[in-house]
Formats: sequence, C-alpha cells, structure tokens
Amino acid sequence: MIRVVLIEDHGLVRTGYRMILQEAVDMEVVGEAEDGEAGLQLIRQQKPDVVVCDLHLPGLSGLDVTERVIKAQYGCNVVIVSMQTDGPMPRRLLDAGAKGYISKACPGEELLNAIRDVSRGKRYLGADIARNLAMAAVNGDSSPFDQLTPRELAVARLLVRGSRGKDIAEQLSLSAKTVSTHKTRLYEKLEINDLASLTRLASRYGLLEPES
Repeated sequence: MIRVVLIEDHGLVRTGYRMILQEAVDMEVVGEAEDGEAGLQLIRQQKPDVVVCDLHLPGLSGLDVTERVIKAQYGCNVVIVSMQTDGPMPRRLLDAGAKGYISKACPGEELLNAIRDVSRGKRYLGADIARNLAMAAVNGDSSPFDQLTPRELAVARLLVRGSRGKDIAEQLSLSAKTVSTHKTRLYEKLEINDLASLTRLASRYGLLEPES
C-alpha cells in the first residue's frame, strides 16, 4: 500500500485528489494539509511514501517543502502538481529533488501513475512539462531567475505576491535583516531596482502562478 500525504491549499482540489486516490486499491491517503508547515509536520508524523504537493502555497512553497523533505531525509518522494508547466520552476523543483511534476489539468489516471512511479524511486513528468523542458534545452533558453539561490528565489516569489519583509521573515523562519539581504542580492543579480521591475520579470519568465 502506497501511503500518501496531500498538501494543497484549496479544499475542493484536495477533495478531488482524495476521491481519485480512494479509487486506487494500492493507495491510502494518510494525511492532508493546506499549507507547507502543516504538511511537513504531517510528513514527520505519518512517514508517507509519497507527498503530493501544490507548488503555490501560503507561506512555504512546494519548492521549500521539497528542499526540506530532501534535507531532512524523511524517506518520501515528492510529486508537484501545478498549473505552471513552463518557466524556471519545473527545472528548479527537479533539481531540488522532486521526483514528479504534473499539471493540474492532467487526468486523474496520470496522478495515479505519477504516484506509483515515484513511490518506486522513478521520475515522472507530465507530457507537457517534459516537452517544455526538452524545448528549453534545445533552444538554449535560460531565465535570469536561474542564477538565484533557492532562498533568494523564495523571497522573490513572496515579494511579487505582495508579502512585506516582516511577513516573509516569519513565513521563511528568517530574520528581517536576512530577508533584506536576500532582497538586495536578488535585485543585484537581476539588475533591477524596484518591485515593479521584479514583477515584470516574474511574469515574463513564468515565476508567477498562472491564472486557473
């Protein structure tokens, strides 16, 4: 039996995942969470085989969750489910250790296939994501966000979502001074001076969550 934890902030979407998994005789949902912090607590408690995690969450993102799962060696594999199928995030998630990445627009059977594959340690990519990654490699496409560290990228994501420095510090468990330092460094690397410029870059290179 594959033990699965669901991390998704939209209740209806989470219910949909659970209903799909309940139809599979080889899977069991052992916990659900609506944000990354609660999700990590569930992972520590339940020790699942697979974590199905949204990319865009309140506070800790799917990238943050993936990095912490890998660093803590919890022994589970992560499948990211997102509307975002291009831009820098799929590659960053895979580099961070996610075993699967699929689109929220995919059929339920693909979610089940992804869970089964990653539970065995295999990598699973949705067809559209694999195609976008392949085309980016062929075309030599790169994003200015590729040069950011994972923490700088997390700060950038929260900034463009409208979070203030104090809120970012609390969500990422950092000091306000450290957040300010990350902000200064990411602005320097991206060669920008203000939030408006950051938002334009984020929109252009797929850092923002697509409209569903």
